[in-house]
Formats: sequence, structure tokens, C-alpha cells
Amino acid sequence: PAVTQTDVGYEAGDLLFAKLAELGAGMNTVGDSGFVPQLAERWTFENPTTLRFALNPKARWHDGVPVTARDVAFTFSVYRDTLVNSPVRPLLDRIQSVTAVDSQTVVFRFTHAYPEAFYDAVYQMRILPAHLLDTVPRARLISDPFGRHPVGDGPYRFVSWQAGQYVELAADSTYFLGRPPLRRVIFRVAADQQASLNQVLAGDADVTSLYGTPEMLQRVAQTAGVRATPFAPNAYSYIGFNLRDPAHPDRPHPLFASRELRRAISMAVDPYAAVSAVLGDLGEVPPGPLTSFLWIWSDSLRAMPFDSAAARRALDSLGWRPGPDGVRVKGGRPLEFDVLVPATSTVRQRSAVIVQDQLQRVGVAMHITPLDFNTLMDRAATGKFDAAFLSWAQDPTPSTLMQTWGPHAQSNYQHYEDPAFTRAMRQAMNEPNRDRALALWRQAIRIVDDDAPALWILAARPALITQDRLEHVTIRSDQWASLLWTWQINPDSLIPRDRIVSP
Repeated sequence: PAVTQTDVGYEAGDLLFAKLAELGAGMNTVGDSGFVPQLAERWTFENPTTLRFALNPKARWHDGVPVTARDVAFTFSVYRDTLVNSPVRPLLDRIQSVTAVDSQTVVFRFTHAYPEAFYDAVYQMRILPAHLLDTVPRARLISDPFGRHPVGDGPYRFVSWQAGQYVELAADSTYFLGRPPLRRVIFRVAADQQASLNQVLAGDADVTSLYGTPEMLQRVAQTAGVRATPFAPNAYSYIGFNLRDPAHPDRPHPLFASRELRRAISMAVDPYAAVSAVLGDLGEVPPGPLTSFLWIWSDSLRAMPFDSAAARRALDSLGWRPGPDGVRVKGGRPLEFDVLVPATSTVRQRSAVIVQDQLQRVGVAMHITPLDFNTLMDRAATGKFDAAFLSWAQDPTPSTLMQTWGPHAQSNYQHYEDPAFTRAMRQAMNEPNRDRALALWRQAIRIVDDDAPALWILAARPALITQDRLEHVTIRSDQWASLLWTWQINPDSLIPRDRIVSP
């Protein structure tokens, strides 16, 4: 869990590994009243910077070993270790220490008091088994066999993983919070969202999370025994510019290191046209790196305005002149770049074509390179790209921006850094007054928008597509599968139709 970055990784991980406490249905991240006990059966703030947890003595690892405070302290040390380089490490830097007082008591100490201290203590960290991992060198943790055969403490046990095919989990009959009603959960691999939807509509699968097109949802509406449940959009998609040279990461990118060039390119793109053509009413244009899922959202926030005439003037002033084929040239270099697009996303592929056409009109050549998801993420993480059409799901607090746009953050593939932006974010994270925090967050958004490190393209409104035989389906918008362990199957659906006798 410490090195997981994909939504599917979190979905499976949340069933295998427990947290100290879980976010409640109200999604309140301030204070501790909105949280539900999990591994910790109770807690108390001894003072504004000291938080004490008492663990549930019934909690066990799937190998039978008790979950202890040592596991919690060990987990924090893993998540904060620079050798592990967890993507959520920047979000835990206000936790000063985690100490095991005895086997069932653990104390968190914070650098200072702030509104989301409890949230930071429990939300990001899935507790890890110290007795299985404390001898693994931290630099090799990501490749340790444990990752392929995990031993957790959550409602489901790991059964098997066939790479490229499925991951199978089985309900833990001894789970300390009660055996899950669903005895088995299989995460099946599909080529893309269309293939995933086809499996559910055909009755070969029970559920899929769909960031789809109106045509896809129309198919759901026309299929008996299947329903769509919309939930809040917590993921935004953007074309991020690499500010470093892919061939020489220690050097600035020959194009995108220029703030003024990024701004000119941004003005040439109308994301509303892409959303309208691809998603219709099922999408919105993000005014920066956020969606309406976050409370700092406002219709008054706007990214770079679409103005193709202004874009042409800006490119002219920067010395980029139209060449004989229409592509602008400066110093013998054409104004062209590659964008990596996931082959699994119909929405992003179609949107990329629209952006490509808009840029062509002002003399910018954007070449689309579709890649399988794993290859794309590998190239993004290693900086081997000019631009990449990425999508990030956000946590239920604006501080999630630090994870993807903060300085030196592992998920900041664009290598974007602006001291004023970082300063505004840190001030907002520590501000107890909500109105003042809101002003600071919006100031941060305006700074990153002005810097134009990316083209903010779309935020799709997702829907959970499920078979009607699933009951008690409860969705939390930040992670739809977090409560899957409480779902049930209608028992009548398990009886063959020829066995049913009318009264």
C-alpha cells in the first residue's frame, strides 16, 4: 500500500488492509467527529498536538498474528522513508513522530496544531505488518514478493493474482469487525472501459466504475437488470507538460520550460469543446487541478481563457513563425511535441484528437502516442515524455494538491514548482479559519493556472454500474470500493429460475 498509485490498487488494498479509522459518510475531514473506528477502537487528543489511539485487541493479521502499536509506528516510518518514496509522503510531513507506548497504544505527535491533523493520522496509511516487512531493505520494498502475496488485516484475504487476468480475494471469516457478506471478490482485467462495461451488461461481471460517454450510459439504461448510480467527480484529466528535458532530466525542457509558451499554447485550447463533444452533460471543465468534489471549487475560478487570436499573437511575439507546412518554427526547430495517451481511455483518446485539431489551427503540432496504461505510467514516472494525458483521483481535501503539484512530490511528473504556489498551499493547510483557508486555496489555484503547467481538459462525472442482484450498495465518492465489504447479494438471485415454486 505505501507505494500504490492506481485507483485499482487502492480498491483492492482497501479490502486487504485496514486503517486506524475510516472516513465517515459525511466526508468531513476536519477534526475527528466524522470518522468511524477501524483498527483503533477509541482515541483522544491529549493536547492539540498529541493524539493517542487504543487499538482493538481483536484485530489480527491474516496469518493470525495480533495487530499491535508496533505495526502502526513501523507503517509511519515506511510511508515517510525517502528510500520508499511513497506518493503520499508529502501529505504526512506535519506528523512529527509515531510512538508505540505499549502493544495496544500508539501516540501521534504533530509539528503544530492544525484542522486536519486527525485526518492525516488515519486517512493515507494502510497499516502494514512489521513482523513480515521490518527486515526488508526499504529501497527494495516496492519489489518485495509481499506485494504479490500480501498478508493484510482487512475484511478480505489475498487468494491469487494472475497478472493481466485477475486478482482474487476471499472473505476473512475471523475479521474483527464481522465477516463480509460477499464471500469472494474478483477484480478482473479488461482491455478498456468499453470491454469492462460489456462484461457487466452481459452478466459476466457484477460491477464496474465507469467514466464513460453518453452512449455508454444509454446502453446501461436499455439493459434490464443493470443500474447506474452516479457519484461525485473526484478525478480530473489534464495534458501535463514536462518541464524537464526527457533526454537530459537535469536540463529544462526545450519547449515547456518557457512559461510564456505554455500560456500561449493554453490559450489555443478550448476544453469546453472537448467536454461537449465527448461527454456532453456527463463532464465538466476543471478550473485548474481540482473538481467540484472539493469544497474550494467555485465557478469564479477560471484557467487560461480560450483565445486563439491572442495565442497566435503570443506565439508571434515569442519568435515562432509559421513554416511552409503550417507548423511554426523558431531557430530551425518546429513547434511540435508528443503527448502520451492511455489506450484504455476512450474519453481521453477522443479528447486528445480535438485538442490536436485546435493546436494545429495556431501552428502547433501535437502528435498523439497511445500506450497501454502500465507503459504510460512508467514513462511518466521516469520523465520520458514531452506531455502526457493523465488523470488523478483526489482525496476529499484540498491538501491532496500537494501530492501531485507540490515540490519534489513523487506524483509531480511535470516537475512543476512555484514557491508562491507552495507557500499559499501550506498556509491554507494550516489555517483554522475556513473563510481565510478558502481564500488561500483559491489564491493557490490562480497561481498554478497562471503558470499553465498543464491543459486542464475534463472531469468526467462517474457512475457505478451494477447488477441488480447486488444489495446495500453504498458508495463513498473518494473511493467507491471502500465499503464494498458491506455489500450483499440478493439471495433470491442465487436460486435457479426452474426451482422457484409459486405459492
